[in-house]
Amino acid sequence: MAVAGPEIERLIQLLARLPGLGPRSARRAALHLIKKREALMVPLASAMQVAIERIQVCKTCGNIDTQSPCTVCTDPRRDPAMIVVVADVADLWALERAKASNGRYHVLGGTLSPLDGVGPQDLTIDALVQRAHAPEVSEIILALNATVDGQTTAHYITDLLQEANVKVTRLAHGVPVGGELDYLDEGTLSAAMRQRTLF
Repeated sequence: MAVAGPEIERLIQLLARLPGLGPRSARRAALHLIKKREALMVPLASAMQVAIERIQVCKTCGNIDTQSPCTVCTDPRRDPAMIVVVADVADLWALERAKASNGRYHVLGGTLSPLDGVGPQDLTIDALVQRAHAPEVSEIILALNATVDGQTTAHYITDLLQEANVKVTRLAHGVPVGGELDYLDEGTLSAAMRQRTLF
């Protein structure tokens, strides 16, 4: 038996498709939006319409923005010698929130995953190799997840970039700041020992 009309049920179903929202959370979110129709639902609908009309993928790096090239690519304060390679836009945004890099970015659109049928042709690896050959580029930083797929992708890219005149680096792996050794898994501890640095 339906509790609400088809329009409300459709709203709940669409909200339930969002990451982190199941049917119950979607129902709560829908109720909240309906209760705050003027203060929240109308501005949200307007913002979503603007997003549909204006947001695009940057032709240079793969970021999403309202312009292409994006704000990051056109920022003159960015170091054009450094390209930080990330799997997706969420990773780019995480690095930007942390103010971890002053370089430019390249979004691959995922990682190589033979089990999921994702090959090099499904990612923007060719565009990265082309960018790496630009005379101003001197370093490619592989900021990929420390997963099997992420590391496979990193190795694949490293092999392709051997002919480019660039230094290829990756993010450090190991003990997080504030981490206690007793609570870390064996893989993290092993990686930390292998990648130890001078103090």
